[in-house]
Amino acid sequence: MADGSTINFPALVLNADFRPLSYFPLSLWSWQDTIKAVCLDRVSVLSEYDAEVHSPHQTFRLPSVIALKDYVPSARKPAFTRFNVFLRDNFSCQYCGDQLPTQDLTFDHVIPRCKGGRTTWENVVTACGICNLRKGPHLPHSINMLPRQRPVRPTSWQLQDNGRAFPPNYLHESWRDYLYWDTELES
Repeated sequence: MADGSTINFPALVLNADFRPLSYFPLSLWSWQDTIKAVCLDRVSVLSEYDAEVHSPHQTFRLPSVIALKDYVPSARKPAFTRFNVFLRDNFSCQYCGDQLPTQDLTFDHVIPRCKGGRTTWENVVTACGICNLRKGPHLPHSINMLPRQRPVRPTSWQLQDNGRAFPPNYLHESWRDYLYWDTELES
């Protein structure tokens, strides 16, 4: 298969402990990067697609799930980014509770910057545009707009756990056993 039809064969990448490197965004490699890692003996193939690619001397079935041979520790302190704030807060406005797409979210300084508030994990929450405008430069208790959860610095594990609640648009059937191993099985 040398044409563009291999473009839709990403491999789910698991750490050496067989957990995804990340859930949100899901850790995926292109089929080209996956084949290179297989040839360099850096990964173990756990599941394959039915599709194949050919070199002049070899045929490879395209891996659908791979595990790294060497464990990669996750960062202990996640980066303070807009996306990670949204992920910590489950993409929900911390004032009204509405869950919205990222383009409809912003972040709010619980203690406004004009009142000495800083841009930190402990002072920034996810907000919808309406609530952010309503709160404006006021202190939360002065207008009875307290965040639903106290903002805290999350761990990488907490962000990963939150990310599991937001599955990607595409999930190959071979990935399910590795992504949702702790969910209740159907009877």
